[in-house]
Amino acid sequence: MTDLSPFHITRKWPAQHPERLQLYSLPTPNGVKVSIMLEEIGLPYEPHLVSFDSNDQLSPEFLSLSPNNKIPAILDPDGPNGHPLPLFESGAIMLYLAEKTGQLLPQDPAARYQAIQWLMWQMGGLGPMFGQLGFFHKFAGSQYEDKRPLERYVAESARLLGVLDQHLQGRDWIVGEYSIADIAVFPWIRNLVGFYEAGEVVQFERFANVRRVLDAFLARPAVQRGLSIPARA
Repeated sequence: MTDLSPFHITRKWPAQHPERLQLYSLPTPNGVKVSIMLEEIGLPYEPHLVSFDSNDQLSPEFLSLSPNNKIPAILDPDGPNGHPLPLFESGAIMLYLAEKTGQLLPQDPAARYQAIQWLMWQMGGLGPMFGQLGFFHKFAGSQYEDKRPLERYVAESARLLGVLDQHLQGRDWIVGEYSIADIAVFPWIRNLVGFYEAGEVVQFERFANVRRVLDAFLARPAVQRGLSIPARA
């Protein structure tokens, strides 16, 4: 049996199945990227809830695996060359899992880099902009008298939705076939119109192609399972 005891994170979150990939996460848009992907590829894994309510992300055990104190993070007992691999950052984890299993990343080199391109687009643009919009629209930022920050993030979020909507014209998925690009992007769009309640401010109804593909994404059984993993206490 794989020995994960050298990894300090297992002191706070003991592995009941150390032979399985260990997932440390929370069902946020970034967190569910990895749980959805794991459900899609069928790789056995053991989820552990990292509770923000109790500041688990700041614990020494979690920081030993994810020094940037962000979820998700994984510990794969069957990493490269048979050695355990700790990994943080959702995009890096998704690329690793795609390469490990040969799934959800096109084999054709050109299509492969197209998928990676849209993954980077989500990580560098869509996620950060939507997150800021959520803060200024729904949370403490909504109390600021200066509305210019909110206006900026509304405009940029709408612009990004327009980029995606135009790209999806005539396509079922972002790169034609379902891939890590879709798994990265659509949890954030779901969060924007759902949890952040920002559909009206970005005029989401304008983006018919985005809505069409979002609906197809949310209809997938693996997506439905992954959206609630790890289960909140």
